[in-house]
Amino acid sequence: MTTSPMSAEAGARATSRNDFGDLGRLVRSEGLLDRRYGYYAVKISLTLLALVGGCVAFVLLGDSWWQLATAVFFAVMFAQIAFLGHDAGHNQIFRTGRANDRLGYALGGIVGMSYGWWMGKHTRHHAGPNHEDDDPDIDIPLLAFTRGQTGDKRGLVRWTSKYQAFLFFPLLLLEGLSLHWAGIQAVRDDEVKHRRLEAVLLFAHIGVYLGAVFVVLSPPVALAFIAVHQGLWGVYMGCSFAPGHKGMPTYTDKTKLDFLRKQVLTSRNVRGGPWVDFTLGGLNYQIEHHLFPSMPRVNLRRAQPLVRKFCDDHGIDYAQCGLFKTYYYVLRYLHDVSAPLRVAH
Repeated sequence: MTTSPMSAEAGARATSRNDFGDLGRLVRSEGLLDRRYGYYAVKISLTLLALVGGCVAFVLLGDSWWQLATAVFFAVMFAQIAFLGHDAGHNQIFRTGRANDRLGYALGGIVGMSYGWWMGKHTRHHAGPNHEDDDPDIDIPLLAFTRGQTGDKRGLVRWTSKYQAFLFFPLLLLEGLSLHWAGIQAVRDDEVKHRRLEAVLLFAHIGVYLGAVFVVLSPPVALAFIAVHQGLWGVYMGCSFAPGHKGMPTYTDKTKLDFLRKQVLTSRNVRGGPWVDFTLGGLNYQIEHHLFPSMPRVNLRRAQPLVRKFCDDHGIDYAQCGLFKTYYYVLRYLHDVSAPLRVAH
C-alpha cells in the first residue's frame, strides 16, 4: 500500500504540531512554568534598593564631573528595570495578567517607557519573529535586515543602511531617546489602551528626571550626564536584544513553519554563566523564552538543556554561541545584507 504525497505532507504537519505539545508536557512536568514569587520578590527589591541608593549618591555627590560615573550606573539600572518590565509583560512574575500589567506600568514609568506601546510591539514580534512583513523589530528605517528592504532606501537611510555594520553600535546611542519618543508618540496618537495613565507616567518621569538633573547639576554637567546616561542605556538595551534574532534566518508567508520551528530557527541563545544571565536579563535564553514566554526568567537555565536535547532528537537546528561571537554574527549579517547598496552604479 502506497501513501500519496498529499497525505504524507498532512501527516508531517500533524507530527510537527505534536512536537511542541510533547515538549510542553516535558517542561510542565519539571515545574518550569510555575511562578517563582520568592525569586522575583528578592530581585525586584534589590533592584529598586540599588536605584534608590544611586539616587542618594547622585544628590550627595552634587555638581561634579564624577556624576558621569553615576550616569553609567543609572544606564545599567534602567536596563535592569526594563528587563523586569519585560518579565511582567510576559506574565512571568504574577499569576494574573492584571497584576503583571500594574507592575509593568510602574516599571515603565520609572524608566520613561510606554508599557502599552512596548507590549503591542513586542507581542507582534513574538507572533512572527524575523517575519519580513510582520516583525516590527526588523522594520527599522535606518537599517536593512533583508535584501528586500535595501531596495526601498533613499537619502540618509540609504547611507546608514549602506554602512550599517559600521554604524550599528554608534546608532544604538540613540536607542534610549528613541524608546522615550516612541512612547510619547503612541500616547499622542492614542495608540495605547490606558492613554491617560501612560501620559501621566511619561510626563512625570520627564519632569522628575530633568528637574533632578538640572537642580543638582550645572548645565554643562547636566547635559553631559544626560548624554552618557541615555546613550549607554540605549547601547545596553540594543546589545541585549540584538543577539537573540539578528543574523538568524528571516521568512515570509510562503515559508511553512510550525510554531516550534518558527521560534527555534529564528532565535539564537548566548552561552555563558550566571553573569551573562544577569547582564542580559535572561534574554540569552532566547529560544526557551520564545517557546515559553511566561516561563519565569530564573527557570530558563534549567529548561535550556531539555529544549536543546528535544531539538537534537527531532533534527531541529539549535543556535547557541558565546556573547562576543553573537555580535560578530550580527555585524557580518548586516554587512552582507547591505552589499547591494555598496555596488557602484
